[in-house]
Amino acid sequence: MTTDFPGFSGPAASTEAPLEMLSACHYRIERQCSTLRRLVPHLREHGPDEEARTAATRIMRYFDTSALQHHADEEEDLFPALLESMAGSDAICIRQLTDGLAADHRKLEAGWRRLRVVLSQIADGQPAELPADLLDAFISLYEDHMQREEDELFPMAARLLGDADITRIGQAMRQRRGISDADIAGN
Repeated sequence: MTTDFPGFSGPAASTEAPLEMLSACHYRIERQCSTLRRLVPHLREHGPDEEARTAATRIMRYFDTSALQHHADEEEDLFPALLESMAGSDAICIRQLTDGLAADHRKLEAGWRRLRVVLSQIADGQPAELPADLLDAFISLYEDHMQREEDELFPMAARLLGDADITRIGQAMRQRRGISDADIAGN
């Protein structure tokens, strides 16, 4: 098991390009899920050693902050902007997609809360085992969810949203993360 953990490398994107940033977040989620999978056999072989504790701590930090911000970016900013961009029957299609993705977020957050209990024990150096069924369900749901966003949501958003919408979404993402416009201008 290596300590090259997700959330610290991968495709670079910023709130200046919010759709790309949301997509890049998927890469980091995939890396976190990969670390979760690698943690299972590592724990069997080594127990909650320093590497396992570090991995558990970093995974918790990511899903406690970045993943929740990602969900909020979509539900509070992207989904409403998409719905406002459409009328008639198209809005019904988008509403079904965004409602389904929001429901996925609730399931993912519930699964995360259960996984977090075990990861917290590992981070504290206590012997613990990640339940395979819970881990598989969490990762599978994330994989399916991200695929729907990549295949349907993001291309639709790129087609339908104007520059003003994209700018507004980027500003909301910066605000959610405590990034000021001055911070962006300083780059």
